[in-house]
Amino acid sequence: MMSEASSNSKSSPLIHPTAIIDPSAELSDDIEIGAYSVIGAKVKIDTGNKIASHVVINGPTTIGKENTFYQFGSIGEAPQDKKYQGEDTTLAIGDRNVIREFTTLNRGTAQDRGATTIGDDNLIMAYVHIAHDCLLGNDIILANNVALAGHVNIHSHAILGGYSLIHQFCTIGSYCFTAMNSVISKDVPPYVMVSGHMAKPHGLNLEGLKRQGHSADVIKSIKLAYKALYRSNLTFDDALTEVSELETNCKELSIMVDFLHNHVNRGIIR
Repeated sequence: MMSEASSNSKSSPLIHPTAIIDPSAELSDDIEIGAYSVIGAKVKIDTGNKIASHVVINGPTTIGKENTFYQFGSIGEAPQDKKYQGEDTTLAIGDRNVIREFTTLNRGTAQDRGATTIGDDNLIMAYVHIAHDCLLGNDIILANNVALAGHVNIHSHAILGGYSLIHQFCTIGSYCFTAMNSVISKDVPPYVMVSGHMAKPHGLNLEGLKRQGHSADVIKSIKLAYKALYRSNLTFDDALTEVSELETNCKELSIMVDFLHNHVNRGIIR
């Protein structure tokens, strides 16, 4: 049950006495808050969250259940965008995310969705930056120093290697893998592995496919889809037709077909 907190007056052994909590913040009774952390106005935090020392959470921000915030994070701060004029934009974080040291998660802008949204069960490692209006799915790993520009969309189960840089408005498909130091300026279809500056496709995320329990037949079909996109000298439209035909016998390709139809904003990496 959510309860209204007051600045340093809420008596709880779970909240360090040096923490500063705005009277308008709505906090569950079981939240742990470490020394010198600051919880600002218009922040709502549900049950089971653990907030270490020196974390700043500003609102409007809504946080779900059982997340862990390590020290020195900046959560829900205003977007780094000159167009931002103080609008009441938001940050929404789901359940069971792990957000490591020195991460920066910015709110949205009025010119886009007005919200930055992070799903469930994500691991966001140290020094990651998630800019305004980004949309993250579930079970994503962002390794150390990954930087997402504004309006980036990361689909579920993607893994971004350390120091990967993602250009604004790019979409990263499900089960993708980006090698360390990848610089990505175009969309990456599901299952594809990329690396380099600028990033190029380097096969499929086969290890990820195996870890997800995909059968040999499914992997074979995904390999055929990759061949159509990257090794057959087909136009994008012709490759899409071929991948769509493969989907008939492999439902796992539906996320690739949907991606190619509906989520390509900057053209795919080829």
